[in-house]
Amino acid sequence: MPHLARRLFVLPPDLEGAAQSWLDHGERTPRAARLASSVVLLRDSPTGLETWLGYRPGSSPLGVLAFPGGSLDASDDDALGWLGPSPQHWAEQMGTDDVGLARRHVVGAIRELFEETGVLLAGPDLSSTVEGTSTPEWMRARELVANQEKSFTEVLAKRGLSVRTDLLKPLVNWRSPDFAHRRFDTRYFAATVPMNQQPTLLESKGVWGRWVNASKVIADRDTTALGDEVGVENTAGLTLGQLLVPGSEIMLEKMAAANGCIAYLSYKRKAHVYQPRLVEEDGKLMLEVEAAKTVAGDPQRER
Repeated sequence: MPHLARRLFVLPPDLEGAAQSWLDHGERTPRAARLASSVVLLRDSPTGLETWLGYRPGSSPLGVLAFPGGSLDASDDDALGWLGPSPQHWAEQMGTDDVGLARRHVVGAIRELFEETGVLLAGPDLSSTVEGTSTPEWMRARELVANQEKSFTEVLAKRGLSVRTDLLKPLVNWRSPDFAHRRFDTRYFAATVPMNQQPTLLESKGVWGRWVNASKVIADRDTTALGDEVGVENTAGLTLGQLLVPGSEIMLEKMAAANGCIAYLSYKRKAHVYQPRLVEEDGKLMLEVEAAKTVAGDPQRER
């Protein structure tokens, strides 16, 4: 294991009620966590690594602003064309003996990324990927999948496509705090955007999403710049820590510190489950995480 440091994070506003209730009534059995997958999209820029962040309506366990992702679906078990490392290999990478679960997380990650951004990690073979997924026809396909009117596997099969699992890289596993009313057990993956594709918002549900520079977002973390830019009721006037779950904030720190996509993607990560805990510090409720030190000598964040 990398050296773990105790980190403290602000409690996002939408978790304050649940946290207080948990304390007032004594700890109870946590609600079951739903399985979820999320994909960190990456690209290099002259000013450092960039990633795609989007606004999530409602109180999403992934955060108000988050990387593309969401709950796994029963259809993620459907038979489909599969290219790249085997489900068995993925299970080993993810530190689980459950090969079916690993497969479901990989398919769910590729499906959620497609629904939310239109980026499709699929192709007819291992040497090519589908191109030009920003057309009205593809948008209709995304809407059908998002509304569960058509399965992701049907969309792929109709076009003779298989998922390119070799284009995904496993990152980390985060669980929502025990006290949260809606809990996710999320596997995060990373990917770069295939040739001649670009992320776009889902027409019916997209509110805000764009490429952000990880270094800039982290440098401005104590300002309300990003929340004000999104400009909806539960983002305006809020700082980064109030908009993101701790896992996303830590991943952004690592991106800000990385020397480009290749360096970030090739970093060796051990399978480990991270989960924020509720603590009281100086009379204030906060989230505590045991996480690998990311930015050496960052006085703001090491407590």
